[in-house]
Amino acid sequence: MSNTITVTIPHRLGLEGARARARTRLEKMQHDYVDKIAHSEINWSGDVAHIRVDALGHTATAQVSIFADHARVDVQLPWLLAALSGKLQQLIHHNASEALKIEHTSKKG
Repeated sequence: MSNTITVTIPHRLGLEGARARARTRLEKMQHDYVDKIAHSEINWSGDVAHIRVDALGHTATAQVSIFADHARVDVQLPWLLAALSGKLQQLIHHNASEALKIEHTSKKG
């Protein structure tokens, strides 16, 4: 039995912009955590990234679906890692929100 986490993040980047940002963020996270996990892989199929992470002897999977106005992250944790679901949900929401936010710049003059 597994525990599923779902996080939905609205954005105003359009499909292409959101997909590019998601791809960049996922690649960065994969690089940043390479020394903490046994194996990870990310495979894109259209606008959906299929992710598999092996860590601590367990496997977690996820799908990141990109839409024109929002992104949806679905993570399936093995039951032994279900205790981490609250913290993981916060981490996912933070990372996704940061990746999809639009930087606002102000002009003086």
